[in-house]
Amino acid sequence: MNGKTALVTGANAGMGLATTIELVRRGYRVLMLCRNEERGEKALREVDAAGGNGSAELVLGDLAELSSIRNFADNIHGRVSRIDVLINNAGVVSPKRQETKDGFELALGVNHLGHFLATNLLLDLVQAADRGRIVVVASGAYKAGRIHFEDPHLRQSYNVIKSYGQSKLANILFARELALRTYDSGIAVNALHPGAVLTQLGIDRGTGFGQGVYRALGKLPSFQTPAEGASTAVYLADSPEVEGISREYFYRSQPKSLDRKAEDDEAAAKLWAWSETEVGLR
Repeated sequence: MNGKTALVTGANAGMGLATTIELVRRGYRVLMLCRNEERGEKALREVDAAGGNGSAELVLGDLAELSSIRNFADNIHGRVSRIDVLINNAGVVSPKRQETKDGFELALGVNHLGHFLATNLLLDLVQAADRGRIVVVASGAYKAGRIHFEDPHLRQSYNVIKSYGQSKLANILFARELALRTYDSGIAVNALHPGAVLTQLGIDRGTGFGQGVYRALGKLPSFQTPAEGASTAVYLADSPEVEGISREYFYRSQPKSLDRKAEDDEAAAKLWAWSETEVGLR
């Protein structure tokens, strides 16, 4: 083991699982945050079967519920004294409007607000590491979004592109504002676009809705495997080449320019203040 600890959200499938497998291979102790115990245990067995010099362990928690986030943050504080790498990977897409248990629009609630609270509650553990890193898995879908400050939970008008685009733009604005706030503590915060990755994101686990599309997409050569999609997150987590680099946006392990709206520092500060109020940090 290399003595480093990583926390990966949404680690039971897709890119989260692929990221976990690779980090364990590289000697990390990986805390796998999963919502469902059965799926989490299955993923843990896959990680163990893949081998490596590191280790993995399951942490149960639901990013769609503020009380659960506070509980798993307490759990993690009881397990580790530091987090060297925090990878905010979990994400949802919802064709129809849904809400979290706290009344947030689902994509904004999980993709942004859930990670916002979790990151803030775990920030002291990242600060305790030597040059800790925070990796935010965003998406090029941010280009289709804007922050609807007048109706952030999309109660008046909803569609899936509007929802997902807003949540991914929020990811980038959050990462940029967090980078400013943690600059003096030596933490590097970067966001990334994984590219077009074939995962089960957007498939309804209850009804199976979306499976046909998933199978069809799997036949297209333009789609990456989860391991290929996870490569940039692993690069930002572990590569010495990005030591000290912060507040950037990466695609295929290279920094990329952002649209102007994703570099709006005023909007980022406004989003931060609003998010603090929503999750009860102020």
